[in-house]
Amino acid sequence: MSEESKAEGKKDFIREIIDADLASGKHTEIVTRFPPEPNGYLHLGHAKAICLSFGISQEYSPAHCNLRFDDTNPAKEETEYVESIQEDVRWLGFDWGENLFFASDYFDQLHAFAVQMIEMGKAYVDSLPPEEIRAYRGTLTEPGKESPYRDRSVEENLDLFRRMTAGEFEEGEHILRAKIDMASPNMNMRDPAIYRIRKATHHRTGDKWCVYPMYDFTHGLSDMIEGVTHSLCTLEFEHHRPLYDWFLEELDTPCRPRQIEFARLNLTYTVMSKRFLLKLVENGRVSGWDDPRMPTISGIRRRGVTPEALRRFCQAIGVTKFNGMTDIALLDFHIREHLNAVAPRVLGVLRPLKVVITNYPEDEEEMFEAVNNPEDPEAGKRAVPFSRELYIEQDDFMEDPPRKYFRLAPGREVRLRYACYVTCQEVIKDEAGNVVELHCTYDPESRGGRTADGRKVKGTIHWVSAKHAVPATVRLFDRLFRVEDPHSEEGELEEHLNPDSLETLASCWVEPSVRDQPVGQAFQFERLGYFCLDPDTTPDQLVINRTIGLRDSWAKQAKKA
Repeated sequence: MSEESKAEGKKDFIREIIDADLASGKHTEIVTRFPPEPNGYLHLGHAKAICLSFGISQEYSPAHCNLRFDDTNPAKEETEYVESIQEDVRWLGFDWGENLFFASDYFDQLHAFAVQMIEMGKAYVDSLPPEEIRAYRGTLTEPGKESPYRDRSVEENLDLFRRMTAGEFEEGEHILRAKIDMASPNMNMRDPAIYRIRKATHHRTGDKWCVYPMYDFTHGLSDMIEGVTHSLCTLEFEHHRPLYDWFLEELDTPCRPRQIEFARLNLTYTVMSKRFLLKLVENGRVSGWDDPRMPTISGIRRRGVTPEALRRFCQAIGVTKFNGMTDIALLDFHIREHLNAVAPRVLGVLRPLKVVITNYPEDEEEMFEAVNNPEDPEAGKRAVPFSRELYIEQDDFMEDPPRKYFRLAPGREVRLRYACYVTCQEVIKDEAGNVVELHCTYDPESRGGRTADGRKVKGTIHWVSAKHAVPATVRLFDRLFRVEDPHSEEGELEEHLNPDSLETLASCWVEPSVRDQPVGQAFQFERLGYFCLDPDTTPDQLVINRTIGLRDSWAKQAKKA
């Protein structure tokens, strides 16, 4: 819900449902849940779901949100993913308190429910091969066909399920299915699987189980066991809701959670599929799940994005019933807006060009006062060292500048940010004709960046003292995909990866205070953008990631290309 909507008293449709349930007395306490499967790292779509479910638990009282891991597939789940998910939720600013659960906590209860369904004649063991089960299921336009094993007796089904549980059969030999309606227009109601054989070690229960419940069977019953009132999920589960309700009704459970679907997050220039993201990691197309180009929460955290910016973005896009595409520029806007308010300013030069101030004493140095953040009066100031030799950006000098170019050029005077006015007197080139050094003079009356007579110059550039600067490697990250909607393009998704999504600059120079910045916390290189220290940083080498530029240059680049 946006700030504007809050101000007008508007609420999204989910909060309206909750308000109505509280007003009618249907519920006196609201319980939501966030149920990730620990088979990968969370992405930005999960961030929207987290902000919704945990956000509701913060807005209503009494209320709480459970963090429950859907760990029903031991072949794909790892403790690493469990830990990363908890870290992501906490980083976003939410906490589950004592309400941390796992579907595996309920394996005994779920197994008992499965046995109960067999005894009720509502479930049966099917021995068709997996490919035949798929064929028998039918299509969207043709009804399914009943399995020849559908009418097994309760006793035979109980015996087979007992033996499945005991590990007598191999994977795929048998499967336990609900007995519903093979002619249902809803494919999910055509005798869905309840339990399948999986001979894999579970990250929590070890080798205790040889059979594991399916998601559709586990989801609603776990919600019921935990007393969840409103089970919020994305629209792809809308057609699963009849099955969710069917299990609760047939088992006559004492608690009936309500499943409500909302639109998932779709971002331009982005793919949010854990299966595809895992493929990128395994194929070495990125450095890992937390690669700053990845649309994972851990990736954007490593890139220096703040949790506040991500929460504001999720609030801005709102909660609707209809899928759509959100422009990634909106996320960029909220990142820039928050970092502009909180990020400290520092000086750094990414593509250095040496400057020698010929009329400044060789053995002299001084400190100039610099503002840490003009947006925050309480941020204070810092001292920046200055000496005879400096580095400036190569782009801040042109030997033959066009009109309206107000940076450094032969015979032209510019202001060095916080320091003084300098004039370019001589250009030094190498044998190939490349500019390698500038000789300049400074105005001693302009210390601090202003003169007594009030003389003004149009150009201001940043710099670092060569004597004091710290070397750094800077990674410039851009969008992972080069097309707006990778899913709509022909070919494999990997074909649409942006080959220029990472540029590494190995000869950068930054002011000494950068070493004191916390890893992962963004700062602004003045005139360049927002950056942060990467965890790869060592005492001998700073490694810096670009979080985002000061303005969106992608559209201009794309148009030019």
